[in-house]
Amino acid sequence: MQPARALRAARVITPEREIADGWVIVRDDRIAEVGQGPLPSGVADPDQPYAVLVPGLVDLHNHGGGGFAFTDGPDAALRARDAHLRQGTTTVVASLVTDTIDVLERQVRTLRPLVRSGELGGIHCEGPWLAPQWCGAHPVALLADPDPAALGALTDAGGDALVMVTLAPERAGALEAIRWLTGRGVRVAVGHTDATYDQTRAAIEAGASVATHLYNGARPPHHREPGPSVALLEDPQVFIESIVDGAHLHPAVVRATARSAGERWVLVTDAMAAALMGDGSYQLGTLGVDVVDGIARVRQGRAEGAETAGGVMAGSTLSLSRAVRNAVECGVPLVEAVHAATAAPAAAMGWTDVGRLEAGRRADLVGLDEQLGVQDVMRQGVWVDRDRSL
Repeated sequence: MQPARALRAARVITPEREIADGWVIVRDDRIAEVGQGPLPSGVADPDQPYAVLVPGLVDLHNHGGGGFAFTDGPDAALRARDAHLRQGTTTVVASLVTDTIDVLERQVRTLRPLVRSGELGGIHCEGPWLAPQWCGAHPVALLADPDPAALGALTDAGGDALVMVTLAPERAGALEAIRWLTGRGVRVAVGHTDATYDQTRAAIEAGASVATHLYNGARPPHHREPGPSVALLEDPQVFIESIVDGAHLHPAVVRATARSAGERWVLVTDAMAAALMGDGSYQLGTLGVDVVDGIARVRQGRAEGAETAGGVMAGSTLSLSRAVRNAVECGVPLVEAVHAATAAPAAAMGWTDVGRLEAGRRADLVGLDEQLGVQDVMRQGVWVDRDRSL
């Protein structure tokens, strides 16, 4: 057993509460104790206290980063994970974009060992069961209704590593698919959808429990037909994803969503390979993407009736720690922003080992400076870029 190590900060956010002049003691890969004021006897004060100490961040919707995508094999997946890890994301779910079922099955099988070994938190299939009107950066020609053969192929390939699927509940067979997936422990998210309010309510009653990036890629609310976003936001059992990158949502919408969703609010990146990189040309699944001024948009035109190229955002170039800072800049209190990037996503997946600073949980911690920039990252009791080389 390693000696106890202490981390101290002017503000420790657990995130259920904020502790002034707080500390966290780590033994091996576990949090041993969280407290305030003088450290327990025999534990040395750290040389460099942080301005803020938070749990390791948890990203439920991430397609890649650092120039690498989760669709490009295990080595690329680890490089994408590491790019976000350096920015404080200690648990990441690998999201896959729409493709043929054969390709998705192969990608899921490739990533499954990384979930079993603990390198990734899980796998998320965003599509192919989406609405063509709101498909975003998903190829229209590959969209389809869910059918038993496709469901079986993906769940057999993923096993318990497949943790979430996004679908449009108005597609034929969608409600049966929701019941089938949730019966096997897979979370179902509603997104990229033209569903009515009533169709969305039916999906929630069938077991859907997550809103994929609320408002983005969905029929907009109307005062006589509230649509999917209102149905998802008002239900106390649904966790609400938001991409807070300064482009996907107006600050007023960020504030209103945070207030309405409360503890169900979840910050995600929807990051693509271009995340944490510069402007340039990239790939997202089968589509080319151009990044200009940090905003990723689909390059080529698509099927008639879909959104036009040049206006379609292709995920983001965001890190989750940047999303927390952006949320605070939008007017969300820091404790709530941290909760949305830690405890809430963990709760959405039913994970009890991450997302909070509590004794017995995994020692995933992020030290921040006064501007909320990432200074140090610890994952499973190991300092990233200090104790091992990435």
